[in-house]
Amino acid sequence: MAAKVRSSYVCQNCGAFFPQWLGQCSTCKEWNTLVEEVQDRVQERRSLPDSVRDRKPKPVAIEEISVDSGPRLPLGDRELDRVLGGGLVPGSLILMGGDPGIGKSTLMLQTALRVKGIRTLYVSGEESEQQVKMRAERLQPDNGAMAVKDCYVLTETNTQNIFKQLEALRPGLVIIDSIQTLHTAALDASPGSVGQVRECTSELMRFAKTTNIPMVLIGHITKDGSIAGPKVLEHMVDCVLQFEGDRDHAFRLLRPLKNRFGSTNELGIYEMRGSGLAVVEDPSRVLLGDRGERPSGVCVAATLEGMRPLLIEVQALVSSAVYGTPQRSATGFDLRRMNMLLAVLEKRCGFRLGQKDVFLNLAGGFRVEEPAIDLAVVCAILGSNADIPIPIDTAFCGEVGLTGEIRPVPRTEQRIAEAAKLGFRRIFLPQGTKGLPKDPGIELVTVGRVDGVLTHLFG
Repeated sequence: MAAKVRSSYVCQNCGAFFPQWLGQCSTCKEWNTLVEEVQDRVQERRSLPDSVRDRKPKPVAIEEISVDSGPRLPLGDRELDRVLGGGLVPGSLILMGGDPGIGKSTLMLQTALRVKGIRTLYVSGEESEQQVKMRAERLQPDNGAMAVKDCYVLTETNTQNIFKQLEALRPGLVIIDSIQTLHTAALDASPGSVGQVRECTSELMRFAKTTNIPMVLIGHITKDGSIAGPKVLEHMVDCVLQFEGDRDHAFRLLRPLKNRFGSTNELGIYEMRGSGLAVVEDPSRVLLGDRGERPSGVCVAATLEGMRPLLIEVQALVSSAVYGTPQRSATGFDLRRMNMLLAVLEKRCGFRLGQKDVFLNLAGGFRVEEPAIDLAVVCAILGSNADIPIPIDTAFCGEVGLTGEIRPVPRTEQRIAEAAKLGFRRIFLPQGTKGLPKDPGIELVTVGRVDGVLTHLFG
């Protein structure tokens, strides 16, 4: 007797199930997103290996569960280990997303080549074996010689065949590039669809949890910056990493959006080079560059990216509007927040900036969303408007409110220490900041309002 075939309609936008086709998804209200998916339960039962499929877990008292003293696996990459919380946890499932060409595959391939002491398997669904080898040779600094001999490459997209190779090879780390290219025979749908992504991730998760083999899944993103596939994909994995940066600049940022085994306030900083991604040892010195004489409209902001203090150069240009309608442009900074700061300067401080072009740029291609950069943005704009250069040995830190007050920001001690380490002589801080160091090695200037800062800078 033939196996019973079950079909359903799945929304490709939100992943909702429906017994019949509808023109509009009742969950996300999107039109023409329902696609029929046929699921064979017999094939589903046969998809996973016997060691995983036949496992029957039983309730265990929590005090009887044994945990190894050193469960984390170091990857030989200081930034990646920091973001993960000290290394990979056995049996964990990691999802890494990012823009096309940002360096996701490069980062994971060089990690697979450089990790020591374990056997790694790089599963490529987008490149051939020869293409992976060519990229690996480019990532090796010593004439293409492999740093690790225990790195294997598998070009396969069928999960059943992947599980067979995993059973035979027994690697200590598996990298899937990418999850949108995989497909399982248990589901009659095209690779990359919501159903295929969900089912393949579920099978990989069961395999990882059963065998204690950590897996890293590389995922594509949509045009709005979210991980392609159902939202449940991010709920299923243990850690979600976002690899971001400006393709026109060399710096790349690795942010944890979710981490069950560590903090989400960490940040990894890389520099894209011809030989791959290199760890940035001191990002503040790299971002500041040459600190010689600078024109007006340039100042330095003491910010925090995750738990790491960074000093970033803020550049502003204010000029008369040529075409009648003033232009507003911001690179690396929220344009709406810049318009809010311009409104505060005009309403509370009396500066007539409504008929002037304002352009703002953060050096290095970084994007900063922390409010502590507000004071530096305001000072850069006013310095450019008055054509008065700001001293190069001065840093700024503070959030600007709608009434023109400067509000305190967290972890001020780290910002002060970073500025003092880089040789700055003065830093402007919000009035009422608590926990200031007694001997900071730098002059601390506390101000309560924006006009107070202007008095110190411009008289």
